[in-house]
Amino acid sequence: MTNRNSSGGSGSSLVTRRSALKLGAAGIAAGSVLGMPGILRAQDVIKVGHLTPKTGFLGVLGEYATLGIKLSVDQINAAGGVNGKMLELISEDSINPDVATTKAQRMIEQDKVDFLIGEISSASARAISQVAERNKKLFIAVGPRSDTLRGNSCSKYMFCTDIPNTVMVNAVGGALKREGMVNGKKFVTLTADYVFGHDLLRAAKAFFDANGGILVSDDLVATDVTDFSPYLLKIRQAQPDVVCLNLAGNQVTNFVKQYSEYGLPFPTVGFNLNTADAWAAGIGNLSGTWPTPWYDTLNTEGTKAYVSSFKEAYGKLPENHSWISFVAMRIMAKAIGDTQSVGTSDLIEYLESGQKFDLLKNRDGYFRAGDHQLIQEAFAFSVDQKAENEHDMIVLGGPVPAADETLESIFPTVEQNGCKL
Repeated sequence: MTNRNSSGGSGSSLVTRRSALKLGAAGIAAGSVLGMPGILRAQDVIKVGHLTPKTGFLGVLGEYATLGIKLSVDQINAAGGVNGKMLELISEDSINPDVATTKAQRMIEQDKVDFLIGEISSASARAISQVAERNKKLFIAVGPRSDTLRGNSCSKYMFCTDIPNTVMVNAVGGALKREGMVNGKKFVTLTADYVFGHDLLRAAKAFFDANGGILVSDDLVATDVTDFSPYLLKIRQAQPDVVCLNLAGNQVTNFVKQYSEYGLPFPTVGFNLNTADAWAAGIGNLSGTWPTPWYDTLNTEGTKAYVSSFKEAYGKLPENHSWISFVAMRIMAKAIGDTQSVGTSDLIEYLESGQKFDLLKNRDGYFRAGDHQLIQEAFAFSVDQKAENEHDMIVLGGPVPAADETLESIFPTVEQNGCKL
């Protein structure tokens, strides 16, 4: 993997053939989806342009994403590559939308990448998608959750693999309704002040309106805010029934720690939380009900194998951004293997075909042709404040939707999204 820093310097992280084979044996049988093995030639590679935030308020999540995609590439190459070609991963810190735009263009023009993959920030993902569209190059948007990327900002050249904001709201909202915590209840919300948060707040307001929730106040919070005391004082004055967090990255960690210190009695819930941020919050600080697309306690053979290989490679547990990056790379390997092509039009046609993909969950997923969203299960989790460690405090609920419901039942329709490819 080539890993360039933000100043343009370069370095490499190499995996020996023996260690890569060991990863492949411990993990998932990647070779079953990849095509015929072949002999590596220096020029005979598939170049993958990976952009993700590795610094800033999303930096921890981006580092997990990098580990996930690197493990996937290592396993695929250990199994013989894709149609005899090795994957070459070029991974960079996207930093912000302007830098992400510059780096995406450079990857296409100078590095000659075959496709772009990655990102967590919805704002940076939108910027990368515009570069991909101008250059007619495929972009797999791995982690951004803004509904806008599936709606007005959708693109023929972008496919979104993570669950969108509306699905996160539906997953948690369904759990809250079952507990009688919506109808007639007073909510205050705190929301990350960028495109992702604005999107999530719209989805939350729609849910409250449809289900009798009363929104008494909502505040936008800049992504660099670390002192939440003014917001905590406002919450104390509002006396809500529920505090709803639409924050992002380490905003959540900082808020819940300070909320615990203030000793406020109002229950918290959230429509967005990544498990690395939940772990960082620590036992006794985090409570309530939250959404996730995946957790490592999911009882499937695919998840068990992935968790085992991740722990062997990195000495720690994976979280949801490492999982979705791992899976997204496997999807692209299967697409290239099945089509025998890295051509953008060939790959788009394949991904739009309804092909099923193993997501390490209970049910396979597929891309919806109308808006390029990966249709899949979601989950809500609760917090066990008596758990022995941060990992065990997350108690995963059952899949949403239920086994007897269609996967698309929790997603807004293409018409509702307003996507026109």
